[in-house]
Amino acid sequence: MLVIIGGDAAGMSAASQVRRLQPATDILVFERGPHTSFSA
Repeated sequence: MLVIIGGDAAGMSAASQVRRLQPATDILVFERGPHTSFSA
């Protein structure tokens, strides 16, 4: 399992990279604001 703190562009880029390289990995993102970045 991958836990990412922060849903900004850097956090979402890391999540998308892991998803491409290891599709079976569970990804959990914590973001304190109401929105995450979709620019990754």
